[in-house]
This record gives sequence, structure tokens and C-alpha cells, in this order.
Amino acid sequence: MPTVSVRYIVDDVDRALEFYTGLLGFAEVMHPAPSFAMVARGDLRLNLSAPGGPGGGGQAMPDGAVPQPGGWNRFALEVDDLDGLTASLRAAGVRFRNDIVTGVGGRQVLIEDPAGNPVELFEPAQPEARLDGAERP
Repeated sequence: MPTVSVRYIVDDVDRALEFYTGLLGFAEVMHPAPSFAMVARGDLRLNLSAPGGPGGGGQAMPDGAVPQPGGWNRFALEVDDLDGLTASLRAAGVRFRNDIVTGVGGRQVLIEDPAGNPVELFEPAQPEARLDGAERP
């Protein structure tokens, strides 16, 4: 069962659903309306909402501001083969914000979902940086 839930505003829920399930290994949990879908991967549940409603997380604020996709806040997906995944995502036409960079905990790259929301792909370099803390061969 997911332990964290994140909402992303997307301009095309069907396209985002295809991106997350088809390219990043998420499972569809529900898609009850054209303006909303829920997907999950491990402990992460991702709620995909179209801007402007009706109702839900995409509805306009009291001042009239409408949520929109993009920004820099993101979630990170741990991967074992960043180079291989990057190559397959590039071949699928996924947009990258940068090339792979190496930091103190591992290597990462930022991709965008079809609405422009960032997703970090992270390959840990040391056991402490792994979600499970385990050594890999």
C-alpha cells in the first residue's frame, strides 16, 4: 500500500497516464473521469489532475488562480540502470531537462512528463542513498 501521495497537475490526463504506466512502471489504480487518474509505484501514489476541475485538486482557487503543470518540485524514482533507462526514454521521445549529473549520493537526470512536470531518476552510488539501504552486486 502506498505511503506517500503526490498530486501533479497535468494538461492531458490520458497522455500522462500512458507516460507513467507505459514508460515508468506505474500501475493504474483508477481513472474515473477524463480530468483525474491515480497511479502507483511501490510506496508512491501519484494523483493526476487536469487544471480547472470540475472539483478536486485541479479546481480554481478562491482568487481565480488555476493550478498549472511544471515547476521544480519533484519526486525521485530510484533506478538500477540510469544509462539504460535514459537511452530507452530518449528513444521514446521523452523530454530531458538536463544530462546525467553525478552528485555526492549518486547519479541523476531530470525528465518531464507530457505536461512538463519534472521527475528525477536517481541511481544511488552508495548503500546509504538507497531506499532500502541494501548493497547491490
